[in-house]
Amino acid sequence: MFILNRFITSSRVRTMLHLVVASIAALLFLKIPLSGAAESAVALPPPKLDAPVSELHTEKAVFAGGCFWGIQGVFQHVKGVKNAVSGYAGGAADTAHYEIVSGGNTGHAESVEVTFDPTQISYGKLLQIFFSVALDPTQVNRQGPDSGTQYRSALFPTTAAQQRVAQAYIAQLDAAHVFARPIATRIESYTGFYPAEAYHQNFLANHPNHGYIVINDLPKVRDLSRVFPAQYRADPVLVNTGS
Repeated sequence: MFILNRFITSSRVRTMLHLVVASIAALLFLKIPLSGAAESAVALPPPKLDAPVSELHTEKAVFAGGCFWGIQGVFQHVKGVKNAVSGYAGGAADTAHYEIVSGGNTGHAESVEVTFDPTQISYGKLLQIFFSVALDPTQVNRQGPDSGTQYRSALFPTTAAQQRVAQAYIAQLDAAHVFARPIATRIESYTGFYPAEAYHQNFLANHPNHGYIVINDLPKVRDLSRVFPAQYRADPVLVNTGS
């Protein structure tokens, strides 16, 4: 049941289920089969090609890799990240709503827009973190227990430099055979990013005992701290939702 509530489309029903599910999962966690749990981290080499050093202190990049709760949670714990917003990319503005995107026919992917300081962390390092700890990039139109095109793995470069770095890094990893299967992550054209509903923002930080988070996403944050200790920040940078 703690997995099924990811697919409930009514935000009110979802909110009610969160409290029940979190309590049940906390009691049953050690007895739950982990076939849908987060994949183990893979220590990947850094990109051979990275974006040129910039004097700008703000740049945006968009990442998609399954449920946006976990992707947001990982990047919120990365030094140099100024903001990480859950939302939708790949589709039109009028369909960028959770209840519609969940149908899988909008072209949108659950995504996270990362605003970062390129003088502190490069786009290449963000890619290294993404592929190492945030997802299994070999899964097609799914991630763990979530399936559908809205859960595909994709990158939406916002600059030509990001495009070059992303293409080169995927080619580098595939050539090195660091994964048992080819990388399925798509590089898609950036046509806009649309923030998700307020109740999706900071979900990992606000609901650390939620069953889905415990099974699928907290291991990613732990892997971040273990594999990238120099980039890990204990206190997450949170989205200001106005509440």
